[in-house]
Amino acid sequence: MTLDSIYMLMKSRIFIASVVCLEFKRLSSNSVSHNLKKVLKNMPKEVKHTAALQKQRQKLKEKNQKYIPGTVTLKVLGSGAKGAARSLYVFTDQSRYLFNCGEGTQRLAHEHRMKLSKLEHIFITHRSWENIGGLPGVALTIQDVGVPEITVHGPLGIDEIFKATRRFVILRDLSVKMASCTADTHFEDNVMKVSYVPIEPAAENLNEKCTSYASNGVNSVHQSTIKTTDEDDDVDYYAHERKMKIGVDSKEVPRKQMRTDAVKVQTPQGNGTSMCYVCRLQSRPGTLCLEKCVEKGVPPGPLLGKLKSGEDIVLKDGTVVHSADVRLPDDPGPVFIVVECPSVQYIENLVNNQLISQYQSSAVKEEDMASLIVHFTPQHVMTDPRYKNWMDKFSISTQHLILNEENSCMGSVAVHRVQYKLNLLHPHLFPLLGDKSIKLADNMLDSNLSNDKMNGDEEIDRSTYGNDSVSCFRGKTFDLVHLRPKKMWDRQGELTLSPKSFINETYEAEGFLETLNKLKQDIEQMEQNITSQESDPQISFLGTGSCIPNKTRNTSGILLHISETDSILLDCGEGTYGQLVRLFGPEKADNVLLGIKAIFVSHLHADHHLGLIGLLKARRKVIDKQPKTNYIKPVFLIAPQQIMSWLSLYHWNFEPITQEILLVPNAHLDLKHSTINEEVKKDVLKSINMQEIFTVPVKHCPNAFGIAFKHTNNWKLTYSGDTMPCPQLVDLGQGSDVLIHEATMEDELLDEARIKLHSTTSQAIEMGKKMNAKFILLTHFSQRYAKIPRINENFSQNVGIAFDNMQVRFSQLPLLPLLHSALKIMFAEHYDEMEQKTFRRLMKQEQEKDSVKV
Repeated sequence: MTLDSIYMLMKSRIFIASVVCLEFKRLSSNSVSHNLKKVLKNMPKEVKHTAALQKQRQKLKEKNQKYIPGTVTLKVLGSGAKGAARSLYVFTDQSRYLFNCGEGTQRLAHEHRMKLSKLEHIFITHRSWENIGGLPGVALTIQDVGVPEITVHGPLGIDEIFKATRRFVILRDLSVKMASCTADTHFEDNVMKVSYVPIEPAAENLNEKCTSYASNGVNSVHQSTIKTTDEDDDVDYYAHERKMKIGVDSKEVPRKQMRTDAVKVQTPQGNGTSMCYVCRLQSRPGTLCLEKCVEKGVPPGPLLGKLKSGEDIVLKDGTVVHSADVRLPDDPGPVFIVVECPSVQYIENLVNNQLISQYQSSAVKEEDMASLIVHFTPQHVMTDPRYKNWMDKFSISTQHLILNEENSCMGSVAVHRVQYKLNLLHPHLFPLLGDKSIKLADNMLDSNLSNDKMNGDEEIDRSTYGNDSVSCFRGKTFDLVHLRPKKMWDRQGELTLSPKSFINETYEAEGFLETLNKLKQDIEQMEQNITSQESDPQISFLGTGSCIPNKTRNTSGILLHISETDSILLDCGEGTYGQLVRLFGPEKADNVLLGIKAIFVSHLHADHHLGLIGLLKARRKVIDKQPKTNYIKPVFLIAPQQIMSWLSLYHWNFEPITQEILLVPNAHLDLKHSTINEEVKKDVLKSINMQEIFTVPVKHCPNAFGIAFKHTNNWKLTYSGDTMPCPQLVDLGQGSDVLIHEATMEDELLDEARIKLHSTTSQAIEMGKKMNAKFILLTHFSQRYAKIPRINENFSQNVGIAFDNMQVRFSQLPLLPLLHSALKIMFAEHYDEMEQKTFRRLMKQEQEKDSVKV
């Protein structure tokens, strides 16, 4: 019996049953009681209010605070490698603490099931994106799980990140508090006492540092021109060769105050204080030894509790039993120190800090010697002789955990698992990832990966950071340091990849091998008619999910390779730079960054632009390594002009960033009302070798745009951004070779798609048909379709599904529809679950319709 026949049978039986039931109720009750029952039936079910849940949570918290936890462990969440988050998770059986929250922390926590529901304190060492880039995403996550309040510890002004992002990160049910962190204050709870150790750059370097912002060529924003007219609601943000014209949002500065003459702009404040943390676990009484209690004649009962709490007791025969005689030794509480010395300017004040020196080998008491130092310090600072000498002064028993850019662990196994499976379908469309930082568990080694490279993150040569007494380890995701009950380093849970098991999982799917063989034959036959050239444009998908990242689909990011060296980035969700490093590998990713000539941001939702600062900072680091004669212009940022409100706030409150971009407002490229300056337009088109670039406003949110690029080789690509079906986009994309269109919802969720201003898969395909697009690529899937969206009869020969880390040249697009059957079998379990959910949803809708009819 087919699924359709089962559905029709169930539908008819349910309909008949509902009719009988309703008729019986009608006959057995008068109209008043019937109406009352109807009202009661349709009343919404009582749901616990958020305040009630938070109150319950508070009671549980107060109860737990009476006890000192018996287990305290430090876990590396993000190693700090290029493109990876850097964050350290401290957890007990009662509470959680996070030290630094780099971009991508949320995704790693989700993949490795590090629950954030008990997280209430985040400690930030320094005001840099590497430490705070993940705060907005993590805040949204903990808000969703019912955390009422989060306290952020760190240098003054860290909480400005939440104010700066309030337009696109909405925290209605989460209160963010900023702790007062000075040398005279501390944080303390039942787990540990944290002393704040603020470190300032050396006084003689302060003026030098501030001056560098204003005099470092392209790294400065010293002179600005504010230019506008009464008729122009948008402001052109554009700089030509090292000179920048900065527009000012009209909401922030009244028009009458705007001037056309040059004005001096305040130099952005330096990164300022670096906050180190000296953390001592609370002393814990030794556990009661029952054998010794029996020897002393202590009877079972309340006397055991008194001994356990430290009281001496007197037995009936007058014998005094001392608590110290029947308990194991007390645990005074080990010390661990979290340090970041952002640059060499901070070294002198760090190494001479008296509070930290109390925990070096010169400490009076053994328990005062630090058990662990966690270094978020950059590599070039750690190798400074002064820093190395400071590390030497700690005890030989002190271990050093390093979380910085010299690490290599990206921390994700899930992305490799999916890629190994997809690689079976086509090795060029789904290449194995360039990230080689996780060990292979079996003998199926990649030909480009040696055992030496795989073991690169083990214990470091001690002479690198000091003498032979310094024990240093590079952090990897899932590394553990147990502080209680027993101090020990633990790498038993180290991440590994098992390609054989990934592939065998797929081969075991019923019918997959037969389908794969048929697919390979079809591909081979089609590829005989494909003439692919290196000049053929290529699309690399870095993120194909919506809203929040999950372990298999990151948020929006698409790289359009217009040549072997140059590219355009379409949207830049959180973690986009990390995806670049995963796909291309750390070295090749640097070249890709240099080749990005333009970045298009479709609209100002966080899942489309929150990765921009991290990517721009990474690009700057690569540029700084180039010969000074090799001048590389800032990247063109084609985006809503309102993005400058966010970028400027970050620029002035945290780190200089606006010098990295040349902003071209989306509205200035409007298909019907283009207002872009001709000089600017000429420069943009030349830099990316285009004939034309046009945008149109789309139906999603204020200042949301779609875009079309027409290349000098006459190919045309249209990108929808986020939108529901939009006639303006059809006009924009007429005759496109490729339409990349969002397909957030399946067809059965049309109402939800309409409410959220998104498109269903069939609507996206219909848009492509209306604009006569030669090929339609669907992306931006709801995270309910984590592995594959539902495929229907509208998925014709010119419709393909995008996956993270998929690379496809224009000439290879016809291959994508051939994959649909194999994909459904490869992800059969996930696909069947979606089908069942859809079936149940349809049945429920039919029942509701039938009830209304009756």
